[in-house]
Amino acid sequence: MVVQSRSRRLLILGICCMSLLVVSLDNTIVNVALPAIGRDLHAPLSGLQWAIDAYTLVLASLLLMAGSTADRIGRRRTFQTGLIVFSAGSLLCGIAPSLGWLIAFRALQAVGGSMLNPVAMSIITNVFTDRRERAQAVGVWGGVVGVSLALGPVVGGLLVQTVGWRTIFWINVPIGIAAVVLAALFVPESRAPRPRRIDLPGQAIVLILVASGTFAIIEHQPIAGAVALVALVALLLVEPRRPEPLVDITLFRSPPFAGATSIAVLAFGALAGFLLLNTLYLQDVRGFSPLHAGLLTLPIAAITVVLSPLSGRLVGTRGPRPSLLTGGAGIGLSAVLLASLTPHTPLWVLLTAYVAFGIGFAMINPPITVTAVSGLPMAQAGVAAAFASTSRQFGLVLGIAVLGAVVNAGLHGRAMADGFAPASHASWWIVAGCGAAILLVGTLTTGPRALSRQPDAELVDA
Repeated sequence: MVVQSRSRRLLILGICCMSLLVVSLDNTIVNVALPAIGRDLHAPLSGLQWAIDAYTLVLASLLLMAGSTADRIGRRRTFQTGLIVFSAGSLLCGIAPSLGWLIAFRALQAVGGSMLNPVAMSIITNVFTDRRERAQAVGVWGGVVGVSLALGPVVGGLLVQTVGWRTIFWINVPIGIAAVVLAALFVPESRAPRPRRIDLPGQAIVLILVASGTFAIIEHQPIAGAVALVALVALLLVEPRRPEPLVDITLFRSPPFAGATSIAVLAFGALAGFLLLNTLYLQDVRGFSPLHAGLLTLPIAAITVVLSPLSGRLVGTRGPRPSLLTGGAGIGLSAVLLASLTPHTPLWVLLTAYVAFGIGFAMINPPITVTAVSGLPMAQAGVAAAFASTSRQFGLVLGIAVLGAVVNAGLHGRAMADGFAPASHASWWIVAGCGAAILLVGTLTTGPRALSRQPDAELVDA
């Protein structure tokens, strides 16, 4: 592997961060546009859940295969292909004539998106070989999430309010094209010396598991739930017998790795629910415009931009525990403040909750990535990064499906303006439970005893 100069490494980091920006922007912009999409396409709350989960479901299902594929055929090539497919899907989303077509095109977006973030992270981990420098790069990577949180609600709100919701998808296209060109010019091609074989049975089982589980939660279908349970059992029986499994269950014997993936699911489930519930509350209950609603969430974004790089440095010097515990406390406190939400909750209470959530989320993201990537050999960096990204996306799927279903059940047929605030209370307590679980898991899996059980101590410093 050719060692890049520091300036070249930073340039590659910036190019890779463009993929994170375009994918994260898509999530935050779509959330702001949900009320407008619902009105224009006559979509119920469950339909709006599918407009988000069609993307995250496909993404979560394909990330692991995308990582191993990139290790085999080339990370830059896979990265560029993902950018092209994602941009094409975004263009089609902007012309979708109905909710069904929008959901289909969102799934196409996700096929491209599955080739972006995990592959970009594997490129970063191969370029930044020093452990401390890599942790700092991951902190910058996490800061881009804050930038997307800052730009998404404001830019999305402005576009929805002035031009229409369809333009929120078209904004991805020029960013995607620019990233394709820059990757061709500056990002080195890399492959694993011995890439993993493609595990088609494992991929099929994962897709069935995630799809049927999500369908069971959103649509309240017991049969789909039974299919998900069967798929889970099949995964546990089939994958240990595969020579190179898509889901290497033995990795979860390492407490730090298992803790990182569990915390990713909890944190991003909380994030997905937070964005969904706040978007509907601010616009449908409080009557704020999309732009006004976006501006109110700026504290979350600003804090994420500032604290994510600091958290990355903290992980590099002190380990993951301080960041994880601070993150869990912030998310839990935010949800407790919102658990008694009413149609007239004072703005200072909302802003205090937003600040607490911003602190929590900003601190959690970098240690998740660093710990998960350190759990696999550098030669399989694509798979390592894909594990971290899959956990995040699976959390997003669950957050939208579970919290949306809880609110839907609590409405009891009442209009959103009258019934949403009380119907959301149970969902906020679930988010608070996620914060408490992060505190517990972070404490149990980052102590000296847990760290001593890493599969290979050399991997952490690789």
